[in-house]
Amino acid sequence: MAEAGKNPDGLAAHDWAGEAGTRWLAQLDRFESMIEPIGKALLDQAAYTAGETVVDIGCGGGWTTRQIAAMVGDTGFALGLDISADLVATASDRASRAGLANIRFDQGDAATVMPAEAPFDRLFSRFGLMFFPQPYPAFENLRRMLREGGRLDIALWAPIANNPWQRSIMGIIKEHIDLPKPEPRAPGPFAMGEQDYVIDLLQSAGFSDITFDAWTGDQRVGGPGSDPESAASFVLDGMHIGDLVRPGGAEVRASIYRSLVDLFERNRDADGVRMGAKAWLVSAKA
Repeated sequence: MAEAGKNPDGLAAHDWAGEAGTRWLAQLDRFESMIEPIGKALLDQAAYTAGETVVDIGCGGGWTTRQIAAMVGDTGFALGLDISADLVATASDRASRAGLANIRFDQGDAATVMPAEAPFDRLFSRFGLMFFPQPYPAFENLRRMLREGGRLDIALWAPIANNPWQRSIMGIIKEHIDLPKPEPRAPGPFAMGEQDYVIDLLQSAGFSDITFDAWTGDQRVGGPGSDPESAASFVLDGMHIGDLVRPGGAEVRASIYRSLVDLFERNRDADGVRMGAKAWLVSAKA
């Protein structure tokens, strides 16, 4: 059985400025379509109104930022912030082609950067906050981006035990690769699954009135319409999981690919591969 390095459940924050960001860009539309239902739910929760200024942290290709810009209208403003220069360039291009004038995208690390327009009325992030190497000072910086009385709305993955789509995939990986015991709260997709931890991060940074709503639904692996084969390729080529598999060589990858195809075949319907997922929709007051 092959061996993998430490921190099997995620990537360090700096990786998004390089290879991870490039990989996300190459699969951008598939990633966006996978998590769009959660993004829509968080936008519904935020309920932006005309004239508000909003910073979107970890904006990726800018889909959520464009929705926010439309909600706040010409008298408002939406800034998309991402650590990947490639994603920022793509997001800027897509906003320009959409004809949006009240939007801008900046490249920067949200843990330390302070946008020129700060403080904002609102802060939004769909899965953009789980990769900070030092989350406590990072959340303090997020608080400084908001005016007094401003509001934060963020989506975070619930624990991996509550996410069958990821738990099942990782179970297959573990059948072929020796994975070290995950480090609790290490930077990665499920770093902020514990509600008590998130509450402590927010309260330590100066936030109050913290609420959690649970989003539960289907994760369309590889995006709606993916067949088992394309979904398996997406997992291995587009997601961070590919970093765990790659050192094992071609034979290990082929075995994992076949197992993933079998898993996805058992979890498909007329609209593609469907597996259960759970996320937290968190709101707090600055």
